[in-house]
Amino acid sequence: MPIDTASLNGKSVLITGASRGIGAEAARAFARAGAKLGLAARSADSLAELAGETGALALPCDVADYASVTAAVARMESEHGRLDVLINNAGVIDPIAPIADSDPEAWGQLIDINIKGVFHGMRAALPGMIARGGGTIITVGSGAAYNPLEGWAAYCTSKAGALMLGRVADVETRGRGIRVLSLSPGTVATNMQERIRDSGINAVSQLDWSAHIPPEWPAQALLWMCTADADGWIGREVSLREEPIRKRLGLIS
Repeated sequence: MPIDTASLNGKSVLITGASRGIGAEAARAFARAGAKLGLAARSADSLAELAGETGALALPCDVADYASVTAAVARMESEHGRLDVLINNAGVIDPIAPIADSDPEAWGQLIDINIKGVFHGMRAALPGMIARGGGTIITVGSGAAYNPLEGWAAYCTSKAGALMLGRVADVETRGRGIRVLSLSPGTVATNMQERIRDSGINAVSQLDWSAHIPPEWPAQALLWMCTADADGWIGREVSLREEPIRKRLGLIS
């Protein structure tokens, strides 16, 4: 059964980490669905090109900086009168290193982006969503939230933290019309996966490139998660590793 995206037409959608990978493909998918897009990322040049392609607002933004995130949300509310959907997609994998060899500053920078960035998005978006009685917040998670992996202490910790942050947000806001969900896409053929491969650390780096799914798959999942058909997953994490989910999204027969 095809995904009915009619409900997304005209919705105000902000995507962080939108300049490449999953974020960029999600931008294209939401643009095709007729959403009013805001694309946030640190890479202004890549952002401008994608914004031109999709008709979106280009919002240079560092999710580690709360003021930067609040400015992006405020711009969406000013331009479109509201923010209906926030997709917390921005994230980094570095530092990839054993704990005993990790650079504490780099560790802290990852936490600032992968956990505090998610909090900053929620904190900036929720007051307006609650006041209007509805909204959707989706965080792009990872199986690393559940599985300890050599060299990925920072990343695993951050994804576990972001997952719990979403669960708390659901407890606090579901009764106020807010839909909070998480997406675990599995391994995706993006620049981040290239960095993982080149590190040579742990089994994920050894996977053949053909094992990784295309970024169009998680983009399709994010579309579906914004529709009422995914309401059964509110407060939970959707895993693209699961065959029934892939079938529901029409990714496999």
